[in-house]
Amino acid sequence: MWIQRSDARYPGGEGAGIETRHAFSFSGHYDPGNVRFGSLVACNEERLAPGAGFAEHPHRDMEIVTWVVEGELTHEDSTGARTVVRPGDVQRLSAGSGVRHTERNAGVEPLTFVQMWLMPGPAAATDPGYEVVRGIADGTPYALERTEAVLHVRRLADGERTALPDAPWVYAHAVRGAVRIEGETLTPGDAARISGAEGLEACAEGPAELLIWEMHTEPVYG
Repeated sequence: MWIQRSDARYPGGEGAGIETRHAFSFSGHYDPGNVRFGSLVACNEERLAPGAGFAEHPHRDMEIVTWVVEGELTHEDSTGARTVVRPGDVQRLSAGSGVRHTERNAGVEPLTFVQMWLMPGPAAATDPGYEVVRGIADGTPYALERTEAVLHVRRLADGERTALPDAPWVYAHAVRGAVRIEGETLTPGDAARISGAEGLEACAEGPAELLIWEMHTEPVYG
């Protein structure tokens, strides 16, 4: 198990009112030893001031999953989707053969969200797709259609334990509170990367929220 602390993330951002922290090589920062884990190639913490946002930009062959921590995220894309995503919602944009979108904070309060990019399987170049699951229930698995990856959202009470999935690659990101995994405590923004996870648990130290990726494949290039 390898822990990446929040303050070890790579700083980034573009434009006024945007603060970004990258868990993997991204944009202007490249580390050949940190380009992906399983099928996960990005886990970005984004903070947008009111009125700030990302101008229209393209994606292709990527599964993009977004979790809002606080505030409201306004999303528009070339599939015709226009939604406001709030805490508790899971947003998925399947870029497929190509899609363009914008993301902005159209509200009056600061916006914080976690955005995670996963490489899909060989059937990636299909029509783009979009989905929002409103108020996903605790413990409900969210499986990506185009890759062998499942997102587990866990909201834990003080002292509550949850089993981590048995999988070749497990990525656990602390959103709120503190959780202990294998003797290591994760606080907000920290993440654990576990290879060959089997029989492991996370235990909350106070109320906590945890995003857990269960992954069974790596990207196939070429």
